[in-house]
Amino acid sequence: MQIRELAVPDSYVLDLVPHGDSRGLFVEWYRADVLAEVRGAGLALAQANHSVSDRGALRGVHFALVPPGQAKYVYCPAGKVLDVTVDVRVGSPTFGAHDTVVLDSQQPRAVYLSEGLGHAFVSLAAHSSVTYLVSTSYDARREFGVDPMDPDLALPWPPGLELQISAKDMAAPSLADAERADLLPTMAECAARYAELLGPAEE
Repeated sequence: MQIRELAVPDSYVLDLVPHGDSRGLFVEWYRADVLAEVRGAGLALAQANHSVSDRGALRGVHFALVPPGQAKYVYCPAGKVLDVTVDVRVGSPTFGAHDTVVLDSQQPRAVYLSEGLGHAFVSLAAHSSVTYLVSTSYDARREFGVDPMDPDLALPWPPGLELQISAKDMAAPSLADAERADLLPTMAECAARYAELLGPAEE
């Protein structure tokens, strides 16, 4: 398993190593020690989610307020999705930037997003399964989204794909409107939360 940081700081892609024989396939899809090598700690697991999406189904862009925020570890055990990380942290040097990773059951990868980052994906195959581990339980009062079709974000949804988007996600504000409404986490809040989770630095 190899890990590298994405263009959005505090998010990572992990290239997994499948092991197969005549019986099938085995993948270590989460290793706390590998994540800790770059983050200083693994994921504090509070909840595990699973979704199945038809081709073209788009979910996101979702994020949680900080603190506590919600870190996510995302894996696609069946099918294929385009996974998108968006920096929605006000004051971040990469505010509004995004990066993408294809999560594919045939070439397995996983994505880790720290607290305060926005997340979305679109299914590229029929019945794509996405499983994700999260650091805090769902709290509707602290969960928000921004419009996945916001032209200022210009997220690279594949052309020619008939997108299916929920009414809730379609009604989400643009990034600029969310910032004006004070709905977004700040980089200062996120940095403080990261420091709290990692504990005091060793001297």
